[in-house]
Amino acid sequence: MSALAGTAALVRLALRRDRVVLPAFIVILVVMVAASASATVKLYPDEASRVKIAAAVNSVTSTLAMYGPIHDETSSGALATFKMGIMGAVAVAVLALFLVVRHTRAEEETGRLELLGATVVGRQAPLTAALLVAGGASFVAGAGTALGLIAVGMPPAGSVLMGLGYGCLGVAFAAVAGVTAQLVKSARTAAGLAGGVLGVCYLLRAVGDASAGSGLGRLSWLSPVGWWQQTRPYAGDRWWVLALLLGLAVALAALAYVLAARRDFAAGLLADRPGPATAAAGLRGPLALAWRLQRGSFFAWAAVFVVIGLVIGGLAANAGSFLTSPQAQDLITRLGGAKGLRDAFLAVELGFSGVFAAVFGVQAAMRLCAEESALRAEPLLATAVGRVRWAWSHLTIALLGSALLLALVGVGAGLVSALQVGDSGRLGVIVVAALVQIPAAWVIIGIVVAVFGLAPRLIVLGWVALVGFVLLGELGALFDLSQTVMDISPFAHVPRMPGGDFAAAPMVWLTVIAAGLIAIGLAGFRRRDVG
Repeated sequence: MSALAGTAALVRLALRRDRVVLPAFIVILVVMVAASASATVKLYPDEASRVKIAAAVNSVTSTLAMYGPIHDETSSGALATFKMGIMGAVAVAVLALFLVVRHTRAEEETGRLELLGATVVGRQAPLTAALLVAGGASFVAGAGTALGLIAVGMPPAGSVLMGLGYGCLGVAFAAVAGVTAQLVKSARTAAGLAGGVLGVCYLLRAVGDASAGSGLGRLSWLSPVGWWQQTRPYAGDRWWVLALLLGLAVALAALAYVLAARRDFAAGLLADRPGPATAAAGLRGPLALAWRLQRGSFFAWAAVFVVIGLVIGGLAANAGSFLTSPQAQDLITRLGGAKGLRDAFLAVELGFSGVFAAVFGVQAAMRLCAEESALRAEPLLATAVGRVRWAWSHLTIALLGSALLLALVGVGAGLVSALQVGDSGRLGVIVVAALVQIPAAWVIIGIVVAVFGLAPRLIVLGWVALVGFVLLGELGALFDLSQTVMDISPFAHVPRMPGGDFAAAPMVWLTVIAAGLIAIGLAGFRRRDVG
């Protein structure tokens, strides 16, 4: 039997399993990148305004570290994609590594791949199928992005280059995940290692871009993310840089195949570290166990939110330099509902932080479904631990964790802002502005819990709801949607602070809705079968 036997069948199986997530991800990516580009072009329609804003962007070190430079200050395409371009590239890389780990190491960990391997499936078929699905999804996302950018008036050559760059970067990180999936036994660890590589690559690019002109500026060329940025869509169109990404993908994929041939099934090449013979004194309840399982993820999110807070606070002081046209000022005011441009900028950015906190909350709450699917919940529920108590252990992490993340971003942004303006009172104002995002994030968590309790097989609806609310609530102004439609999103009811007026009623109602959804989910979980 060929080592690749059954690859086509595994590809079809993977596409069937991801038939909701993949199309939703691609559509959202295309819409966000194209909408952002279209809105930016409308805000800066002439060359003089583009040169002015591009010079402002390139003069702020924190902006260079976050998004990279605008290589051609006269190019409308370079300006229109400088922010969402890099964010979209990272999103495609995350999707690719997630797909590879999901369809290789995670399948081995759950035992499903062993059942498939007993049929006519070759040894290299699972890895090959995963790489094909991840690579195909990356290039489809890139093609959709290119078409979306062309549709909103961006130059075709630069749009195609950006789309191809997305595909090549996705393939490269799919190969990275292919390697990490052979090294360790746990799917979570494999994904963490691949994500860590992506984080290091982003950091190298950030340091290199922020240190342009010095010796550290060369660090960007040590990063695949930096290579994607060095393709310079709309600003010179360096097609040859794509060869670096494809070469890296081929080399790492070959390494993954070599490693896969040398390890045992369901084992990793790196030896597992044995745990202690007995549990620690504090690890005696379901909440302690839930914290032990999720603390690594939380600490990683916490570090990211602290950095986001510091960057937001630093950028707020220069908000005026970014908003050089009346149209730009009007857009930010509409989105933020604030009295001053600095407060409006903070309100918008803190609103997006609320969305990111909801992402953590959804991820933490979905751990309930993951534990049940992996058959780790049933042994716990066979003891004196009740269903509701066990569910609340992970819900506590989701609810309090998302609130703490927002507090961290508020403290980070508030400290920087207070130091810049010399007003210590700004710290408290900005912390409160971050904390008002909590009820909206909790509503999303409530939706996940309700689906988990009533129809766990449809748990992906939690992500669908979050994405739909983001498109409605956060991007509605860009699409000129009616307020009635945008009010469907819980984020649309959050007071836009600082600068806006605090309203307690929406906060109370959002909290009540979240509590009701959680109650429905827990009631359903008590009555349905486990597993």
